[in-house]
Amino acid sequence: MAERIPATVVTGFLGAGKTTLIRNLLSNADGKRIALIVNEFGDVGVDGSLLSDCGDAACEVEDVMELANGCICCTVADDFIPTMEMLLEREPAPDHIVIETSGLALPQPLVQAFNWPEVKARVTVDGVVTVVDTPAVADGRFAANVKAVEAQRAADDNLEHESPLHELFEDQLVCADLIVLNKTDLVDGDAVEDVTQLVGREKRQAAQVVRAVEGKLPSALIIGQGIGAETDLDTRKSHHEQHHHHDHDDDHDHHHHGEHDHDAFESFVVDLTEIDDVDVFKTRVMDMIIKHDVLRAKGFLNVRGKPMRLALQAVGPRIETYFDRRWRDDESQKGQLVVIGLKGLNQNAIESALQGELV
Repeated sequence: MAERIPATVVTGFLGAGKTTLIRNLLSNADGKRIALIVNEFGDVGVDGSLLSDCGDAACEVEDVMELANGCICCTVADDFIPTMEMLLEREPAPDHIVIETSGLALPQPLVQAFNWPEVKARVTVDGVVTVVDTPAVADGRFAANVKAVEAQRAADDNLEHESPLHELFEDQLVCADLIVLNKTDLVDGDAVEDVTQLVGREKRQAAQVVRAVEGKLPSALIIGQGIGAETDLDTRKSHHEQHHHHDHDDDHDHHHHGEHDHDAFESFVVDLTEIDDVDVFKTRVMDMIIKHDVLRAKGFLNVRGKPMRLALQAVGPRIETYFDRRWRDDESQKGQLVVIGLKGLNQNAIESALQGELV
């Protein structure tokens, strides 16, 4: 049997910095041919576009495959396997595969999919990397009160009232081989230590925890772990598996996961005309996020008089903008933002707020 191609799964909550970490990895690939699979939650391929346009030799457009049909953990049977097969047929074959999951994805079903016959003989999971937004966790963004939730969990193993956001965060931690506490420069040392201890209570004993700023880590730390994560799924059981007992077979169990965690979320795309003032628009986005409890907004904007498109990423109270490249002639140059939040978002009010209308 030919040597199997290692694959790294990069997961993490919304806005944790997965894309930034991967871009740093690709720009320091040490000559490796790295293929990238990007998965989106939303209708606009923002993250895939940012990565495919990064301009690095190791980040060619032909190496970027974007799955736009929902979260990778829910569509793995329909999209992931055919994508992997197509990738493995390429000549030359990639030296390494990196898969960026959606910020709302369960990593366990994806790792399990590497045991499917179509993939198992040719690819192995080198390691699972979970990126953590340290300031967000320090602020209790994943639950109304993270410490209170942890105390409830410790007191009652059968508790059924956890926030879906916290369950997802827990699943991403327990599946990880490497946990990256990102953005540690944005909080003080005590907050970093609190997050470190919280992560330490959730993670597997074998998982390593490292701290990072802007996702900057040596590539050798991220890839080349040699874990074979698909072979020890029993140590990576999700919250649902730990708290509910099933007698289903593996395939049935996989589909159950796909039905479990996404009911709480929704996303939609807001079309926007040219904006005149970036700061004014950022304030508008901030007000919209606070008023409507939006988890994330991301997309590209057309700024009047500017030939470059403006990329916007907003998570909670933090908004980042930068001009990433010129608009192409074949693009509509229409601004679009993907808005993601819990079910029940007032889409009309959000669209009006972003468009500057009184609501």
